[in-house]
Amino acid sequence: MSSQRSSRTSRFTEKEINDMMLRLQALVPQLNQRSNSTASMSVMMIIKETCSHINRLQKEVEDLGKRLAELMDSVDISVIDQESLTRLLQD
Repeated sequence: MSSQRSSRTSRFTEKEINDMMLRLQALVPQLNQRSNSTASMSVMMIIKETCSHINRLQKEVEDLGKRLAELMDSVDISVIDQESLTRLLQD
């Protein structure tokens, strides 16, 4: 019985899902440029494009991290300054 209750309480209404999709669509640049309505785009398309966008952002973060590491290695700074900068960037 408790599993039935929890599944009922975790369900979203169609309106809530549509609202979430509109918010998600507004956050992803490629989707935001195409349309302001989920009616013209399927939920699956929005989710796929969102996953692709997140993957691109992760790769960009990795690339920037590598570039920063290279820059830090090429600059003459003390170990203490380097550790402080690293901690600052991780926050």
